[in-house]
Amino acid sequence: MWGNYKKETIAMLLAGGQGSRLGVLTNSVAKPAVPFGGKYRIIDFTLSNCVNSGIDTIGVLTQYQPLELNTYIGSGQPWDLDRLSGGVTILPPYVKGSSGEWYRGTANAIYQNIHYIETYDPEYVLILSGDHIYKMNYELMLEDHKRKGADCTISVLNVPLEEASRFGVMSTDEDFRIYEFEEKPENPKSTLASMGVYIFTWKKLKEYLTKDEKDENSNNDFGKNIIPGMIQSGERVFAYEFKGYWRDVGTIESLWEANMDLLDPSVPIYLDDPKWRMYSRNSVLPPHYVGEAARIKDSFITDGCMIEGSVENSIIFPGVNIRPGAVIKNSIVMSSAIIEEDVIVEYSIIAPEAKIGKGAKIGVCDNQDELQRRSNITVIGRGCMIGNCAEIKVGMTISESVPKREEV
Repeated sequence: MWGNYKKETIAMLLAGGQGSRLGVLTNSVAKPAVPFGGKYRIIDFTLSNCVNSGIDTIGVLTQYQPLELNTYIGSGQPWDLDRLSGGVTILPPYVKGSSGEWYRGTANAIYQNIHYIETYDPEYVLILSGDHIYKMNYELMLEDHKRKGADCTISVLNVPLEEASRFGVMSTDEDFRIYEFEEKPENPKSTLASMGVYIFTWKKLKEYLTKDEKDENSNNDFGKNIIPGMIQSGERVFAYEFKGYWRDVGTIESLWEANMDLLDPSVPIYLDDPKWRMYSRNSVLPPHYVGEAARIKDSFITDGCMIEGSVENSIIFPGVNIRPGAVIKNSIVMSSAIIEEDVIVEYSIIAPEAKIGKGAKIGVCDNQDELQRRSNITVIGRGCMIGNCAEIKVGMTISESVPKREEV
């Protein structure tokens, strides 16, 4: 161990996922680095949860397209994680001996970083994902873990039965001890769904990671191998029920819906809660400008924007320019995008630095049921140029520039 750096609890944050279901939004960035909510990245939620829960030592495991995520996290200063003892550490796959090795699964990713964990000689290790939107006090979960003398505690949500097959599902006794764990079962026996938040007693986790690494038939995955193995061996594995807001933003539709939730006062996300501060890295920009003819209703407008058109039920990121006559409804417009005169954008996500030419129509569709439209989100990729008067149909994803007056 390097010096006297012992920590009772450290967090390992899995942030290497490709996020392929987010399509063009993750062509050049890892899913946890995808922008969210006007001035955040998805990973801000997990990092802020750690800081607010008193966890100051976090290993961030990266792999797919890590450059922007690494740059965003930097030294960890915005989250008060730039520390000599602990703080945040980026943990990419690395060369060992004469060759390197990609992380083969969630469990293998942790196994490859056993040396980092043992630097801090922890009693408990918190395993997290960097791609969920939620605010959670991990300290309360840790107290429950200690109180029950658990080897592993899994945070769960009670979900509708028809949705349970999308998750890892647990069956428990009256004390919430788990006796069965099924990963995405076709016919779920329970509605307790895993949130992908685990607390392990480190000595026990190390034992099972080492055993799993030696199994050539293993998927090296927590949900498929480590946790079922612990349950089958009679280890003390418990569920911890979380009752707050939580959303997996792994698809275009779920990302759009989670952003729209921020505009709904009945949804308890509360990003401005002074008791549970949300931290992020943001550039210093001038205040937004709203023109005399502009109209804004039920929307988030962030710093550095110039709004001269109409914005309704939408989230507008920093540096966006919306010119006169443009109409933005039920949409997300990300940083530095330009929306020219007389453009109409509905039920869409406009990625950073995209430019929508004069008179273009994005995601506009007549005579379509509202519920159908909500499940068909149009996406314009990063830096794409949409020509004047072009029409992009509902549900289309655009990854390359489109010339003027061409219908796609």
